[in-house]
Amino acid sequence: MVKTNTQENTLLVGFPSNGLVGTFAISYLINSLEMKQIGEIEVPDLPSTLFVENGEILAPIRIYNKKNIFIIISDVPFNQYLADSFAHTVHQFCKKNSIKKLIIVSGMETTNQEKRPPSIFGLATHATLEKILYKNQIPKFLDGSIFGTDAAIISVFRKTRIPALVLYAECHPFFPDPEASIVAIETVAGILNVKVDIQDIKNKIDKLRIQHRKLMEDTIRTLQHQQEKQGKTPQIYR
Repeated sequence: MVKTNTQENTLLVGFPSNGLVGTFAISYLINSLEMKQIGEIEVPDLPSTLFVENGEILAPIRIYNKKNIFIIISDVPFNQYLADSFAHTVHQFCKKNSIKKLIIVSGMETTNQEKRPPSIFGLATHATLEKILYKNQIPKFLDGSIFGTDAAIISVFRKTRIPALVLYAECHPFFPDPEASIVAIETVAGILNVKVDIQDIKNKIDKLRIQHRKLMEDTIRTLQHQQEKQGKTPQIYR
């Protein structure tokens, strides 16, 4: 069930990160909103990679659209050099398509072992997006360190007139975390005022963990390499 009701062009961005939260959440929104692929993004020096799904050849970084909601999703993790290039490419896309706000969905490593739903936190580059956090009762991300693709995009957009909002869902750092993705999906749906049925992803949680194990391993290696280059800078925490 989909009911789109947004007043301005909005871009959602998802890529492999902690718990594959961005990958899970954005992919599910694409399918649930029945969005149409309208293009691909090429990042210089990205190794040649293609995916095949149901006999269809897919580029690793794709663009989707429905009404005034746009999505850029990457199925490959970025090293620091590629992350910077990707961030600038996203910014150019925003300028070309009159995007008024950017929403990034990502995962936040947590050591919390309590049996409770994952929490989600928001970090805005501009004060104009603070009202979204308040309206949707999203706590602000207050303390921590950010590196990798998240940091690259934030660094670019905080210097522009296009505001960006990063949503960090608490997740397991070493395994695909569909539960955290469900929280992210519901949060984004609330912000965009769209209706999304999450029952399907609930029914496939165990299957999703197994299917995306290899991508999680690749993502962990990329994140660890980035962290080493940062000189033991701690991962984001709350």
